[in-house]
Amino acid sequence: MDIKADTKKKYPDLAPMLNKKGNNQSGIRKWLYKQGPSLILLAPFTILFFLFTILPIIAAIVLSFTYFNMGSAPTFVGFDNYIRMFFDDQVFWIAMKNTAIFAIITGPISYMLSFFVAWLINEFPRWLRTILTMVFYLPSLAGNVYFVWTYIFSGDSVGFLNSILIKLSFIQDPIQWLTDTKYMMAVVIVVILWLSMGTGFLSFVAGLQSLKKDQFEAAAIDGIPNRFAELWYITLPQMGPQLLFGAVMQISVSFAIGYECMNLTGFPSTDYATQTLVLHILDFGGVRFEMGYACAVAVVLFALMLVMWTLINKLLSKWL
Repeated sequence: MDIKADTKKKYPDLAPMLNKKGNNQSGIRKWLYKQGPSLILLAPFTILFFLFTILPIIAAIVLSFTYFNMGSAPTFVGFDNYIRMFFDDQVFWIAMKNTAIFAIITGPISYMLSFFVAWLINEFPRWLRTILTMVFYLPSLAGNVYFVWTYIFSGDSVGFLNSILIKLSFIQDPIQWLTDTKYMMAVVIVVILWLSMGTGFLSFVAGLQSLKKDQFEAAAIDGIPNRFAELWYITLPQMGPQLLFGAVMQISVSFAIGYECMNLTGFPSTDYATQTLVLHILDFGGVRFEMGYACAVAVVLFALMLVMWTLINKLLSKWL
């Protein structure tokens, strides 16, 4: 006698529960059959993302609670690294201040500049738009091309900027642009802005080319007053994904400023005037081999980037 079938017949309300296991197994098989190709294609990226992004983040968080000098096994020290960072390390606060200045100044300016330039060149003929896109993007693509600025801001009398100012009688003696604390930060900000037309700029160019033209035609018929009103009411609402992607990329770049400062103003710079959190991590991790402390600084930097990303995401939520 089939007890299960008899139970279903006498108590029909229990039938879904009796069939639940079989239905689940069938549903899982159908889902795997349908999603299997996608899972296989995503597997290489997922594995690499976990190994080279998620796992290092987890390892940095764990190591931040240890003393690790690369020569012996890590020793658990609790919150000692964070206490040292916030209460005993004066250079950390200088690096924090400089990182905040770079993020607050270069981040928004670079973001708006990238979008504004992309918007300006969007209406140009295709061949001209391609050339201008390449011209603006090349500085960020060429790596150490910003070394040309070391000649422009050279501290001797034959440096490009100093020689011009001396000939025009604006100054008598050459200015030490890259070693004088009064000018170092401004010089680095200028160079960072010059390098700012990167991946975010390309995403804006691509996004502007994919806008729906019929909405612009309808707005023209309705009598939209000017191009800026068109930008605010039609262009920006259609570019939510590109705006968010550009913001994420710009946050990453503005908080990761460091190697440009090192190559322009030295490592360490005069009175740590252009020291950033990235250079602080490099100092303790790559020079002093205090990896536990370097990981603690890296965790703080990562937390700052997450906070900024959350704020930007909320600000752009109206267009997403």
